[in-house]
Amino acid sequence: MKGPHLILSPGVAALLLASLSATAARGQSPLLSRLTLPDAPSSSSVWTSQSQDAAKPQPSAETDAQRRERIRKQSADQVAAEEKQRIAGVVPDFNVVLGGYAPPISPAQKFSLVFHSSIDPFTISLAAVLGGYDEISGSHNGYGWGPAGYFKRFGAQYADTVDGAFWGNAVLPILLHQDPRYFRKGTGSIKSRILHSALSTVICHGDNGHSQFSISNIAGNIISGGISNLYYPSNERGIGLAFDNALQVTAEGAFGAQLLEFSPDLVALYHRHQQRVQDKKAAAAAAQP
Repeated sequence: MKGPHLILSPGVAALLLASLSATAARGQSPLLSRLTLPDAPSSSSVWTSQSQDAAKPQPSAETDAQRRERIRKQSADQVAAEEKQRIAGVVPDFNVVLGGYAPPISPAQKFSLVFHSSIDPFTISLAAVLGGYDEISGSHNGYGWGPAGYFKRFGAQYADTVDGAFWGNAVLPILLHQDPRYFRKGTGSIKSRILHSALSTVICHGDNGHSQFSISNIAGNIISGGISNLYYPSNERGIGLAFDNALQVTAEGAFGAQLLEFSPDLVALYHRHQQRVQDKKAAAAAAQP
């Protein structure tokens, strides 16, 4: 499962976009355009100099061991920065490469991204909210109603998120040598960026740097759907439902990837508008006697 380790349905993605606009409107985070916490360096700024260094020919005296250690340190520093990235200062954006040089990450680093996302307060809170929505809308009626039914729905939502991230972003990418992160395009036409983000659910970066069919994401969704048979109500189990759920999650991932791609642009656009308004007010105040 791509992105910030969350299964973003169209409704949830719309809710996050609304939250993003509201947060920007309050002017709480002047660094939102970089999608990072105030105390976190931007991935692009962290890696601008390193990407330039990586593009330079390395000294011929560098041994294979030294090269591996250099790449290991670069990837460790980048993952540490990614684990502080957030959309609107709230939504974890740990699994996204914002731009610049991105060395392959190790198995331990893939697990680290999944772990930090799974225990994040937002991830748990979102599962709690969606569990309440399922209770109100009558989903999973086999769980019953009341506190017991709610906590079963909440647990199912959280288990779906963690299962998908564990298999699709850690175990399978390690076995298949694929990079589970979303690589933001950031430039080009809107159409090309929409297509790039939509295809990210089926096309990924390999650890070798080449584009590959994202077996990790597809198979991870299928495995997660199969595991859900262990805790979903008996009337919602079966191999067919597992594949249907996997297909739905994959399609929703293509929609959720639009949030990862375009949210920095929306925030930057809003701040430019606010700056123009402030400049006009300042000019009008200066023109008064």
